[in-house]
Amino acid sequence: MSVESRRGRRKTGPSIEDVARLAGVSAQTVSRVSTGADSVRPATRARVVAAMDQLGYAPNRAARALRNGSFGTLGLLAHRFERTGEALTMKAVVEAAKAENHSVTLLDVDDPRADGWEHAAQRLSHQAIDGLVIIRAEQATPDSLALPAGLPIAVSDSRLVGYYPCVVADQVQGSEAAVRHLLALGHRTVHHLAGPADSDPAALRAATWQRCLEEVGIRPPQLWRGDWSAASGYSMGRQIADDPAVTAIFCANDEMAFGVMRALAERGRRVPEDVSVVGFDGIELSEFATPPLTTVRQDFHRIGRELVRLVMLQLQSQAAVSRDRVVLPTELVVRGTTAPPPA
Repeated sequence: MSVESRRGRRKTGPSIEDVARLAGVSAQTVSRVSTGADSVRPATRARVVAAMDQLGYAPNRAARALRNGSFGTLGLLAHRFERTGEALTMKAVVEAAKAENHSVTLLDVDDPRADGWEHAAQRLSHQAIDGLVIIRAEQATPDSLALPAGLPIAVSDSRLVGYYPCVVADQVQGSEAAVRHLLALGHRTVHHLAGPADSDPAALRAATWQRCLEEVGIRPPQLWRGDWSAASGYSMGRQIADDPAVTAIFCANDEMAFGVMRALAERGRRVPEDVSVVGFDGIELSEFATPPLTTVRQDFHRIGRELVRLVMLQLQSQAAVSRDRVVLPTELVVRGTTAPPPA
């Protein structure tokens, strides 16, 4: 082939320089956007992504993946990784992915509103990942999170359940066990401190609490609502402690239960002699509370492992797996915070 013919050959697709020129940024900035780096301003990232879409640009790592068959990386998307359930599930996902020779790229949604999920979807469309795990994307919907077509996905405890293969803990089984345990001890009713109104797991736990009371002819009392934090449990607990009729509380998670127990103690109400408390999650600290917390344990580690298994199954079969739920059992762990009501 002559030098002239080589020089005259045109490139088969847009380059990183083409994207940089259209977006008005440097090629290095385009590279950072392609790899999901957090050091790029949102407005700049949006311009680069728009330029990529307009030009049909595929990052170099994507081209290498087409040749090699895999990026060797899974994406993990959630809002607020610092929350206990998310942190425990994340740890299990990372461990399970490592066992499959994959690393994990964390994609945190800072703003849980619709535009925050739309931004996450834009970032995902240019991420070098083989598959995606989504945990507790409570406000995301299929419309607000338009995911890349053909990407292997598994979800847990979000409004995307039913649209993608999913893994969930049996919220109904655990909530029934908690409420029925308190009623069996002789409490005339059970009060409930629920999680946020926009949380599907919180809604399931609250609905099950209400149904269990109604089934035995008890009118459900006022529902209190927190935000999953111990601080919100403490705040609501100060109100709960002022009601002498309260003898049993089912809290939607362990951390709120810890806050309630402190508020009760400050008001001179003893646990469990005056008020019984049940949590949900079964986190490690529940065993070391004073007294040790009765709780519903869900297996976050198994949830994480199952999520990775579903993604890998799609990768290996190169086909979508069933959208049916993988439902994992929960377990009531009875400890020192529950007892019969005071005489």
